[in-house]
Amino acid sequence: MALRNAVMAALLEGEASGYDLAKGFEASVANFWMATPQQLYRELERMESEGLVSARVVQQERRPNKRLFSLTDAGLDVLRSYVAHAPAKPTAIRDELMVKVQCLDIADRDDIRAVREAVAERRERSAAKLARYERMQERMLAGRTEDEYFAEADRIGPYLTLLGGMAFERGNLRWADIALERLEQRTATRPPLAGT
Repeated sequence: MALRNAVMAALLEGEASGYDLAKGFEASVANFWMATPQQLYRELERMESEGLVSARVVQQERRPNKRLFSLTDAGLDVLRSYVAHAPAKPTAIRDELMVKVQCLDIADRDDIRAVREAVAERRERSAAKLARYERMQERMLAGRTEDEYFAEADRIGPYLTLLGGMAFERGNLRWADIALERLEQRTATRPPLAGT
């Protein structure tokens, strides 16, 4: 998937400045796509030159003028075409922490502790993201049940992707809890490696 598709998906919420888009990216599509502000600005410039988005300048007092981007008809057509085609292949996971966990059997106690700390940090980040997603869910539901939301909402895609992000982070938490428990056991019982 190209970054442009994620940017166009975010712009379905309405026009946004590059700054607002970068900030809002965290709230709207971060549960399935990450990008730096610099990547977003570069992509917006390319998309504008290709006619996929248009920009208008908004004059501001005591602040630099800002450009608000919105999807063009051509951008909507590209996005519709993108949605109509199946993804090319499943998502590939490339996770350095998992490589380290895979190698634990050759590690000494101190190295196992270091990996355990990395797993604990991963768990903290996942817990924080899940809490943020749960707050987003409350705002989106606004007191409705999920069934009411799906029956009444103009757009259900953002909620469905939010559920996917929540499931991913819950999976990370379950895995981290198991890994932390087993790594603690291993650290407590493993003798030091010879020569260490």
